[in-house]
Parts: sequence; structure tokens; C-alpha cells
Amino acid sequence: MQSPLPVRDGVNATRLRLPDEGPWDTAMDYMMHRWGHIDPQGIEDRFDAGEIVGEGGAPLDRGTPLEEHTFIWYYRTLPPETRMPVEINILHQDEHLLVVDKPHFLPTTPGGTYIQESALVRLRNQLDLPDLIPMHRLDRMTAGVLLLSTNPETRGKYQVLFEKRQVQKEYECVSAAAPAAGFPAVGFPAVVRNRMTKSRSYLLAEVIDGEPNAETRIELLRTFDGGTHDGGVARRALYRLEPHTGKTHQLRVHMASLGLGIVNDAFYPELLDKAPDDYSKPLQLLARGIRFVDPISKQAVEYRSRLELSEARPD
Repeated sequence: MQSPLPVRDGVNATRLRLPDEGPWDTAMDYMMHRWGHIDPQGIEDRFDAGEIVGEGGAPLDRGTPLEEHTFIWYYRTLPPETRMPVEINILHQDEHLLVVDKPHFLPTTPGGTYIQESALVRLRNQLDLPDLIPMHRLDRMTAGVLLLSTNPETRGKYQVLFEKRQVQKEYECVSAAAPAAGFPAVGFPAVVRNRMTKSRSYLLAEVIDGEPNAETRIELLRTFDGGTHDGGVARRALYRLEPHTGKTHQLRVHMASLGLGIVNDAFYPELLDKAPDDYSKPLQLLARGIRFVDPISKQAVEYRSRLELSEARPD
């Protein structure tokens, strides 16, 4: 449903569905029920200023009946954010697409404590592109090629490519050169297939029994000496990962399932205690490239990241 309010400071207005019935006579009564314990004066001021609107952009006031609108929109009050010491690099821009190198630590879209400090909001503000929308997502801790649509009129043509899995993605990661103790040896190239799930209430993705819904092809590119471990020099390796599905944390889970957890992964194979971001130790996972047949030009295109994984040393 199209918001009647424009993007402001790179952020979309928040949409709220009003209940069909309940012990509330007005829309303001319901909002007071939800958030009045946080900022009751602020809610009243927004209604008085006409900053809360319903369908068609009609402003609501304190007396607007609950049943008059199904959805209402308003701008959230956003807390201040400290700018992350990371930057986004533009790889390509035209009248339909924007392709960037997203850095580690920066989320793709706003959420939680990251609003202004998300790739989408930064780019909307930097390039004055309020209609910018990502065509896919990268985890906050993953860096690399991110594709965004700049044109609402042609956006659907690119969305269909992702829906029909006509976009090929390539990643790189740094992990141990050999599986951890207790895991069998792996012959490369290897293909991992299993069934993954992730609920909103559980932080990690899980592998469960059932028909496979996640598949990744893994290729060993080269090995090299990494850091010291247990008094000796550990051998590490650079791997190419080609996902054929797009489940949350799929690549991280699949590497960990082989005993080859990605370097600096705080989730897999073991969930570490939450700690402040350490910008000197980014997750060693990079979206290296993306390729597809452009639905506008009908030409095969490929975009490649210019970033390098910090632990991917030459042999």
C-alpha cells in the first residue's frame, strides 16, 4: 500500500493498522494505549499539528473515530545515531539501477537501532533518491555488491529476476583450510543441501529435518598461512560460494556445517556474547559479484566488488 506521506530524511513514514473494534473511541485513544506511556504529549502534539494521516493523506485530529481509517501513517521520532566509520562506494548508476559496494557493519535497510546508519537511508540522502529500494539484502556483517532500483516504473522487471532465481550471485569467504576436529574431510568443489529455518524470536538460523530448501556450491580457491593458533601457524583458505537459494545466514551456516566456520563470525558455529562492533575484525564474507540478463537492455551484465577481504592474504 502506497504511503500518502513522502520519504523524509531518507526514511519512510511508519504505517499502523487500527483495530476494527475495541475499547477505544478514537484513533488517538488507540495510539495512547500503545505508546502513551512513552510520550503522551508528543502524540497529542502530532494530532494537533495534522502530522498523523489516514488514507488519501487526510490529517487526523484528536476526535477522529477509530473506525474512520484502517491504516494511518506518521513519522517516528528517531534517536540520534553515531555515524559508523565505513563508507559506501558506487560501482554503477543509471536511470534504472544503482549498484554499490556495501561495507561490513552497515545494514542494508533501516531497522532496530540502525535507521540513518543503513545503506538505504544513507544513499537516499546522499544521492537525493527518495524512491530508492534495494532489490535484495546483504547481512549487516557482510560486505559487497548490492543492487538497488532507482526507478519505480521499471522496478518490477528486476524484482521478477530475483523471484525467478535468474540472478547469479558469487561470494568469497576466508575460513580454515581444513575442517575443525570431529568433522570429515571435504572434497572440493562441494555442494551443501539441507533444510533451514529461522524464526523472528530466535537469533540464529537452524538446520532441521525435511526437504532441502537451501543449496550452496563451495569451491576452494587457494590456501595460505593465517594467524597463529595453539602455538602454531594456522592454514587458512579463500573459498568461492555460489548460493542457489537465499535463506537467512545460509552461507555462514553451510560453511559452519562443514567445520569451516567463517573467520570472525560471532554467530556460527558458536554464538558469542554480544559485544560492540570491532571494525578491525569484520566478518570475512564478501558478495563478490552479481550477474543477470538486464530486462531493459536485454544484455548480460555483471557487477563485481572492488573490496578485498582483510584476511585473504596471498599464498
